[in-house]
Amino acid sequence: MSQASEPSPPTGPAPAVPPSSRTTRTRQIRLVGLIVALAVLAAALVPIVLAMGPPTRDELLEDAGLKGKQQLVIGVKDDQPGISQRLPNNVWKGFDVDIAYMIASYLGFDHSQVRFVPIESEDRARRQAQDGEGFVIVDLVIASYSINDKRREEGAVFSAAYLNTEQSVVTLKSYQKQVSSLEDLRGLTVCSLTTSTSIQRLAEAGASPVGRNRISECIQELYDGKVQAVTTDAAILAGFVTGDQPDGDGQHFPVTLKNVKPLRHWDIGSSPQERWGVNTGPNQALLDLVDLALYKSAKDENDSAWENAYNANLRWQQGYNLPQPVAEQQQPDPRKVEVRQWPWERIALPPPAYPGSPPAPPRRSARAGWRGRGRRSSGC
Repeated sequence: MSQASEPSPPTGPAPAVPPSSRTTRTRQIRLVGLIVALAVLAAALVPIVLAMGPPTRDELLEDAGLKGKQQLVIGVKDDQPGISQRLPNNVWKGFDVDIAYMIASYLGFDHSQVRFVPIESEDRARRQAQDGEGFVIVDLVIASYSINDKRREEGAVFSAAYLNTEQSVVTLKSYQKQVSSLEDLRGLTVCSLTTSTSIQRLAEAGASPVGRNRISECIQELYDGKVQAVTTDAAILAGFVTGDQPDGDGQHFPVTLKNVKPLRHWDIGSSPQERWGVNTGPNQALLDLVDLALYKSAKDENDSAWENAYNANLRWQQGYNLPQPVAEQQQPDPRKVEVRQWPWERIALPPPAYPGSPPAPPRRSARAGWRGRGRRSSGC
């Protein structure tokens, strides 16, 4: 009789043995140690980053003295239609005004917190403006102020340019001769701003220059027949040439001068590119903030504040000022300012809002257009 066979052992994988509680505790301790080490390292690195890295926008606002400030005082022109004009109801309008609101918004000020005061050309470098019976030092000067070395020597500290235009000439429309250069003004009495370097060049061209503190005074003397031509930046003269002719919406510049006559705008072909900048004064933090505002306006595809200002004040005037270009239809290249921004700020912080002009057409299409022809500066 055969012997009964014994059952064979199982052939499958052995069941997993759960780790001991000691092994689990060891892993937990190691994980906690790693987390603590990383936290210590982060704590050590943060002060180094804060000390050696660029400032945050909040720190720039603190350094600029803007934290807690209730009002931003800006010096502007009050007699330049399309650029900066104070209307009879004490409302300010123009391209410089809209640029001022754009920058102020980035600095944390809304329309109601911006106060404009008129500033004369000779006072722009020292940022001193008359306010009532006295004078005040303004926070910013945004007053068709061309960037040049002479003005830097006088104390002006310029931001990146916010508009490019060029020097031009206007005469009465009834003037019979052709004006294509300053030399064509030989023998004529020509008015310009006293602070402009074009005064000397007019004399060199054989004209008889007359200097005035306000460009509106020059235009009034042109109307009155006391001078035969006026020269300064094209963007400034354009508003007087346009006069009370309406834009597409029927809006027009109020006429504040007397004995008004039609004017003609001449492209003299030898004038330089005029680059307008903001005088921020010696405060480096304020300069950086203004340049940050201009950089955002130029580089942010969703920001059309500059185009809104250009379209509302300058673009529509071009047809009334041919053949002279009013200004370059593109914001000049800005200066890039490095600021420290934590990753969560890039996600959580919305960009500043820019109240002001009505919506513009798609922004990038508005950026193509005339560019100034690099020439010597008239220093207006």
